[in-house]
Amino acid sequence: MSDAEVRAAVARELPGVRADLERLVRIPGIAFDGFDHSHVERSAEAVAELLRGCDLDVRIVRSGGQPAVIGTRAAPPGAPTVLLYAHHDVQPVGDLSLWESDPFEPVERDGRLYGRGAADDKAGIMAHVAALRAFGDRLPVGVVIFVEGEEEYGSDSLERLLAEHRDALASDVIVIADSANWDVGVPALTTSLRGIVNCFVEVRTLDHAVHSGMFGGAVPDALTTLVRLLATLHDDAGDVAVAGLSAREGATVDYPQDRFRAEAGLVDGVSLIGTGRITDRIWTKPALAVLGIDAPATGEAPNALVPAAKAKLSVRLAPGDDPQRAYAAVREHLTKHAPWGARVAVTLEHDGAPCVIDASGPMFDAARDAFRAAWDGTEPVDIGIGGSIPFIATFQEMFPQAAILVTGVEDPHARAHGPNESLHLGEFARVCAAEALLLAKVAAAAERGR
Repeated sequence: MSDAEVRAAVARELPGVRADLERLVRIPGIAFDGFDHSHVERSAEAVAELLRGCDLDVRIVRSGGQPAVIGTRAAPPGAPTVLLYAHHDVQPVGDLSLWESDPFEPVERDGRLYGRGAADDKAGIMAHVAALRAFGDRLPVGVVIFVEGEEEYGSDSLERLLAEHRDALASDVIVIADSANWDVGVPALTTSLRGIVNCFVEVRTLDHAVHSGMFGGAVPDALTTLVRLLATLHDDAGDVAVAGLSAREGATVDYPQDRFRAEAGLVDGVSLIGTGRITDRIWTKPALAVLGIDAPATGEAPNALVPAAKAKLSVRLAPGDDPQRAYAAVREHLTKHAPWGARVAVTLEHDGAPCVIDASGPMFDAARDAFRAAWDGTEPVDIGIGGSIPFIATFQEMFPQAAILVTGVEDPHARAHGPNESLHLGEFARVCAAEALLLAKVAAAAERGR
């Protein structure tokens, strides 16, 4: 099939792909503790049904966690095999009052489809399905589709699943459809991702609460102590001040400040933090944020000194850093800077490794050719991602000979993980075309290489 024939075939399939995407969005498959996991089961069954409709051999598998779906079709003689990854679980919706429409009832507004998971990552699943439907029985490569069921919850069972099904998942190229493009109208390959360390820090200054008037002024309360401790984590410019964390430079593109501020939703008058180019700050340098604090609610707080307070920290690690070493550095900083001799306890919640991808070689060239064709000649860019997808490092370790292509279904306005998550439908059409073109071009590149 020519590029034009592939694009025309994808276009014919898009109405059905859109309808199936909306059906997936209606399933609230949240893998977090405390949610009804029967919806995750329903989500896996729905994905399995879609893949069976593409003439794949399909299994629903698990290894102590939530269900994943594996679908396979053997390669034509001499053709390569491509693994297509996505995940069917979604983030919790958070505060419903912040959503403009029901998060699990997809709604189109101004060319975007709104709903939890519409972008992250049910669009990734449907991009795979769109490519398979476009080719029908003329698929030029072998495919393995692996759709995980607990990525948003940390992929706890993923490494076991990969080990248990390693032979079935073995492939020449891995396409991970769980990232973002550079902008609406500009495709991208993700070539680096930061790692992550999430931890808790608790400070204690008293064995019980005491009267703030009788003891205040001489006795430090735990909440003030915690605030002072957290303030040591950044310098005056806003750079992370924890010794021992790695930092890199060298992003190939920069983020115009006005665009960045608008896409972040930064309030007028608020300054950016950190130093250096914006892309270095968000892709290749460490970042540290306070995600939450356990303390008395203001409406219920008595006039008493708080004896203990706890905060959750999230540290994003520069590519090349080591999560265990980074956690040790954060723990040492927090204990060393304890104000007024307060007791400080630091505990790890979870971590994940960063990764760097050498995006050179014929399969990466094939991906860029596919992007140019799908975006009508627009040159793709290589980008980093400030977020973390730790399992990519696991794929690199388990399948070292495979070319790993991290592709985008989101755009800077998708608001993944937040209220009013959405998918740009025009870009989604290009993503689907790009994936089908990619499969054809990977087959052609393999043929030339023989």
